[in-house]
Amino acid sequence: MNIIVDIKNVSKSFGSHVVLDNVSLTVEENENLVVFGQSGTGKSVLLKCMVRLLEPDSGEIYIEGNNVLHLNPKELNDVRKHLGFLFQGAALYDSMSVRENLEFPLIRHFNFTPKERQDKVKSVLEKVSLEEAIDKMPSELSGGMKKRIGLARSIISEPKLMLYDEPTTGLDPITSKEISSLILELQKSLNMTSVIVTHDLLCAEIIADRAIVLNEGIVQHEGTIAELTTSSDHFLRNFFSHEIVEDQNRRN
Repeated sequence: MNIIVDIKNVSKSFGSHVVLDNVSLTVEENENLVVFGQSGTGKSVLLKCMVRLLEPDSGEIYIEGNNVLHLNPKELNDVRKHLGFLFQGAALYDSMSVRENLEFPLIRHFNFTPKERQDKVKSVLEKVSLEEAIDKMPSELSGGMKKRIGLARSIISEPKLMLYDEPTTGLDPITSKEISSLILELQKSLNMTSVIVTHDLLCAEIIADRAIVLNEGIVQHEGTIAELTTSSDHFLRNFFSHEIVEDQNRRN
């Protein structure tokens, strides 16, 4: 068993509000871990702490054996080169074409030649089936296309670990299923490990090897999607019935 992510006793508060309370978890190589939880329970905060976009108040976070909380800026940047992060809104630069958006991380973090960058851009666009969008601007893309381009940019450096923050939010059910299936396909073809924060139960059912449920800052439940959704636990039954209704409302 090769542990890619090892989070030990991580806590994070904003003022008097405790968001993460002594959270510990591990993610194995090539595993897809889904993180559930009600709004405000620290799901996105956990992801941001993993890449030090936020600093936890205490605890340790190891990624491939590196304690990211103890790294200097250069060392942290080297670790981040091998991470992919897909934000909720895809986070594309509006003033850049699709080609320029995809080339940006390659120019910033790597020493590829123009030909190598061109080949990588074409390759990832083929993987997300959007070769024809290479010279389009983000404003010309649908929500689903933006997600695909955001995903392409996230994997262009061939990361070993992918972090997804609500990858299907705002999408209709058909597009949501397509994006979820694409994430799973890319994870398998690129041998990536993934942590996925989502409210989308269909997305989780497609992607997850294992899931955790955060509640009041702690990991309250853990198991497969089937184990969690069929549990007789009162909290889980209420949580998933509420999430199904909320998800339907978000899509209407």
